[in-house]
Amino acid sequence: MISSRNSLHSLLAVLALLVLLALVPQFSPSNRLLSLAISAGINVIALYGLSVLFGQTGILSMGHAALVGVGAYTAAMLLRDFDVGFWVALPFAGLFAAVAAAIVGIPSLRVSGHHFVIMTFAFGQLLTIVLTNGGDFTGAASGISILRPVTLFGIDLGDLQRFYVLVVAFVALAAVASWAIINSSYGRTLRAIRENEKLAAALGINVGRHKIGAFVVSGVYAGVSGVLLAYFLGHISPQQFASFPSIYLALMVMIGGARLLLGPLAGGILVAFLPEVLNLDPVESRIVYGVCLIAVILFLPNGLIAGIGELWQRLVGGFGKTSAEATLKETGR
Repeated sequence: MISSRNSLHSLLAVLALLVLLALVPQFSPSNRLLSLAISAGINVIALYGLSVLFGQTGILSMGHAALVGVGAYTAAMLLRDFDVGFWVALPFAGLFAAVAAAIVGIPSLRVSGHHFVIMTFAFGQLLTIVLTNGGDFTGAASGISILRPVTLFGIDLGDLQRFYVLVVAFVALAAVASWAIINSSYGRTLRAIRENEKLAAALGINVGRHKIGAFVVSGVYAGVSGVLLAYFLGHISPQQFASFPSIYLALMVMIGGARLLLGPLAGGILVAFLPEVLNLDPVESRIVYGVCLIAVILFLPNGLIAGIGELWQRLVGGFGKTSAEATLKETGR
């Protein structure tokens, strides 16, 4: 009961934070700030999918950006070839990305650990090669342009401020969906596989099916993220979905924390805005990201948010213990 209440509190905290973030356009921020915030929000949606895969199931993928690319290219091709807009393309992108994720997940039934990480990394590179050499079908190296804005009930959402609110709404939906997965029997099954795969199999859990299922779920998140990215940028190309963007996604979820609902949100915002706050160039930002990742692995293995929570509990616990000792001393007098 307590854990269920705490979990609900974490969801309400994330939603409250998102409501505050949705009010940012009211303060007339610069276009650069809004663009960074939109990019961070789109990444966070993909990160919630990666947190289901990594945080709940214990499978780390270095090809997640490729699944985002599947969603983005699906939306772009549907618009170019069939004149299908954002809202109709959204479920198709999620479906195709989920199928691609299932295909990527099949090797996880035979290999694991760093071998599987290398395979997912190779998948990102392979997709980039296919898209680059796809000719007119994929737009080759130059990519595909998206020349239609997102509309809702006749309202043009192509404006940065409106698109920002749209992305925040999708982040909220992603957070609620992740919370539902984490607190369901399915989520508990995934965590059982993460903690002890052999024991879970001995208890009758179909480990292979649930692993593939986790990949499928993460693919849906990635596909939705890809559609938003395609319509936000207005043009997509293969290099945007290569292996190194996947490394950045893995970095974000590891820094923020993959097992807590607030982790992906914190990781996405931190990695997006840290170079801006510190005024770092791309090379310097990569160095800082590397240092942050090493620090998290060594000192905060469960992520920044979990580390802050543990520190707070120690402080509160220490304060409560000190107060109790003082009360006992006073009583003894």
